Amino acid sequence: MSKPILEVNDLKKHFPIRAGFFGGITGHVYAVDGVSFSIEKGETLSLVGESGCGKSTVGKAILRLFDITGGQVVLDGQRIDDMPAGTLRPMRRRMQVVFQDPYSSLNPRMRVRDILAEPIRNFGLAKDAADIERRVGDLMDRVRLPRDAVNRWPHEFSGGQRQRICIARALAAEPDLIICDEAVSALDVSVKAQIVNLLQDLQKELGLAMLFISHDLAIVEHMTHRVAVMYLGRIVEVAPKRQLFAAPKHPYTEALLSAVPVPEPGAARDRIILKGDVPSPIRPPKGCRFHTRCPYAFDRCKQEEPVLRQTEQGHWSACHLHDRPAAENPLAGERGAAVLAHH
Repeated sequence: MSKPILEVNDLKKHFPIRAGFFGGITGHVYAVDGVSFSIEKGETLSLVGESGCGKSTVGKAILRLFDITGGQVVLDGQRIDDMPAGTLRPMRRRMQVVFQDPYSSLNPRMRVRDILAEPIRNFGLAKDAADIERRVGDLMDRVRLPRDAVNRWPHEFSGGQRQRICIARALAAEPDLIICDEAVSALDVSVKAQIVNLLQDLQKELGLAMLFISHDLAIVEHMTHRVAVMYLGRIVEVAPKRQLFAAPKHPYTEALLSAVPVPEPGAARDRIILKGDVPSPIRPPKGCRFHTRCPYAFDRCKQEEPVLRQTEQGHWSACHLHDRPAAENPLAGERGAAVLAHH
C-alpha cells in the first residue's frame, strides 16, 4: 500500500470559553477531541455526522486556518501542524478547499479571470501572462463553463456555476488534496448531482485525494470510497463505503443510515429515532459519548470510553458491544444488511 497523502493523528481542537470583564477562561468547547484517520492518493474519505459534531472544524484544522490544541497533521510525510508560516506556504498549495456557500466564497469585486489567476500568480505556477491566460481557459474547460465567462462578475452566475468557479479556483493551485466542506449542501438537487459528478470526474482525471465533509449520506454513498462517522468530537466508525452501508458496526451509524430515504417505492425500513438531544461539547458525557442516546447502552458504556478498533478487515468501530458474545450484540452478523436492503 502506498504512503497516505494525509495522516491525521489524535487531532484535538478545544475552543476556550471566556467570561467577565478581563475575559478569563471558564471552560472549553471540545469541538474535536482525538480524531485520527488517513487518506490515500486518489481516494475520497467522507466525514459525516450531525451538525455540531466537529467535522468542519477538522477540515479547518487540517488547512491550518487556526492552531490546533493537540495531535498531528501530516501531509505526504511532512508534519504541517507546527510548521512555521514561511515553510508552510508551499505546502498550502497542495491543500485546497471548496466551501459550502458559493455566494460568499468569491470576491464580488473580482472578475472570474482574476479569481482564477490569483492562485496561479501567488504560487508562481505560470511563466508569463500568456501562460496564465491559457491555464485559466483550461480551468474553465475542466469545470465545464464557457471560456468567455471569465470576463463576468460572480453575481452574474447561478449558485451551481459559482461552485464550479470555486472548484476551478481550488484546481488552479494544482493541489494533491481538496477538502470539500459541505460543498453541495447549499445547491438544488439537480445541480447537486452535477457538481458531485464533476468532482468524481476531476478526481479520476487528476488523481486527487478528497476529504468530503457532509451530512448527506445519499450523496456520500454515491461518491466516496471510505466513510468516517463523527459524534461529539470523536470518530466512532470508519469503513469502506459498501461495508458501512451494508452492515454498520456502531449504533449511531445504524441510526443515521435508517434515516436515508429509500430509493425503491414501497420498500420497508425500520427508522431508528434516537432519544434525547446531543450532549453539550462543553461537558461531554463520561464513558461512551453516545451512551445517553444509545438504545443498546449498558453499564460499561457509562463508565469507560471505547477505543476505535478493527472489528473486521478495514472496518473500525468504537463500541463496547463488540466485546460481548455475538448473541448479545445487536450489531453482529449481517443485521445491518436490512438497514439498506437495496445494496
